[in-house]
Order: sequence, then structure tokens, then C-alpha cells
Amino acid sequence: MQLDDLRQSGDASLKALGLILDAWDAGTDSGVTPELMAYAAIYTALTDLVALYGEEAVAALTGNLARKVEKGDFSMPQSVCH
Repeated sequence: MQLDDLRQSGDASLKALGLILDAWDAGTDSGVTPELMAYAAIYTALTDLVALYGEEAVAALTGNLARKVEKGDFSMPQSVCH
């Protein structure tokens, strides 16, 4: 799936991903390093999730992240990334 497909998707989660990738591109195009964009995105996501669901729920959700990263759950094809 291409970035334009994500932007136009009727699926809210895919559309959200397209919007985040657009914001990511805008940030890196303005000189913000990808690492800083990543830290800001993770921080924002976690603070929003804690506000919505509380610390315990977010701790449970993030407790499995290392295994998911190692398994490749967060690896996206380059065609989607940029």
C-alpha cells in the first residue's frame, strides 16, 4: 500500500497512519532528525494513552513491545515509509 492509499483509506487506522507519516515527512523536511521525530511520537502516543486508559493499562500494552520489535511487527516496507 502506498502513502496516497493510506491518506485516502476508509479505514480510520490506515488513514491515521497516513497522517502521521505526512507529519513525519514535514518534520524531517524541516530539519528535525528522524530519531527526534521518533522520540516525540512515542512520547506523545504514550502520554495520550495514559490519559485515556491509565498507567497500568499502558504498562501492560508496552510490556510486550521488545518481543514485537524483535519479531518484526513494526517493520514496514520502504514503499509505505516514504
